[in-house]
Amino acid sequence: MDENILEVKHMTITLYEGGTSYKMVNRISFTMGKGEIVGIVGESGCGKSMTALALQDLLKNHIKVTEGSMMFDGKDLRTISAAERREINGNDMSMIFQEPMTSLNPLQRIGEQVGEVLLLHGRHTRAEIEQRTLEALSMAGLPDPAKAVRMYPHELSGGMRQRVMIAMGIIARPKLLIADEPTTALDVTTQAHVLDLLRNINKKTGTAVLLISHDLGVINKICSRVLVMYAGKIVEQGRTEDILKNPLHPYTQGLIASIPTRGMKGRPLANIPGRVPPVTEEKPPCPFASRCAKADKRCFTEYPARKKITDDHILWCHC
Repeated sequence: MDENILEVKHMTITLYEGGTSYKMVNRISFTMGKGEIVGIVGESGCGKSMTALALQDLLKNHIKVTEGSMMFDGKDLRTISAAERREINGNDMSMIFQEPMTSLNPLQRIGEQVGEVLLLHGRHTRAEIEQRTLEALSMAGLPDPAKAVRMYPHELSGGMRQRVMIAMGIIARPKLLIADEPTTALDVTTQAHVLDLLRNINKKTGTAVLLISHDLGVINKICSRVLVMYAGKIVEQGRTEDILKNPLHPYTQGLIASIPTRGMKGRPLANIPGRVPPVTEEKPPCPFASRCAKADKRCFTEYPARKKITDDHILWCHC
């Protein structure tokens, strides 16, 4: 029996603009086991959200998956019919977006928006939808679901709106939940509650979670494995514990060094010099070379081969 719920192989996402094409995500490969929590980490512009949108077939018209395969529960998401895609999205695979205030309809009550997922798939009576809506809101941590269903988004705090988004994501009991920066703009306490909630949902329902974040500290709290992305490439991947204890790629080392700790009080925070190159900018074979203190001539002329450190820990670096 196949134990993977998701297998992505050599996926490339291409942007078409002004008669020119640019690779936003370049031949990435990874797997997710059933019921596993996997994190994708990297700075803004590294391709994390594009990967998530590609899985949900939500890319804009001028951005397309041009290479590779995306196998979800035994089906290739690139070749399935439109009807099969509608059946999967929101039902077997759902997504929590990072901006709940812009994702929620300001003119529609919370209960209607959460229950709409089941309504669209047409398998439940109105009474069943109402009951499942209350259950999803309760599981998502809303203190008074019966009251929340009658409220509008602006009547809830940012943390409560994020919980509503989570309820929308889990109401159909999906096999895979994609969480795109679910803790962005939340205070530290609310952030911890949201992460605990995702972990508890995973334990109770067996739903696999793909957590996207720019913060390795967030990834460390709930993810068993992590993929480190930079400029459209996966540069290192492995078990979260191994990556944090033994980061080998200079970019991963920089991300970890930039995490503030109590022992750093009064000292300046570490940072990675430079910026992530835009997709329209020509990059060396190793896209991190221009920001890397360890780069040599090879980094500017040859893309690093895949290095297997252990069965789980994989690295793409000349160092």
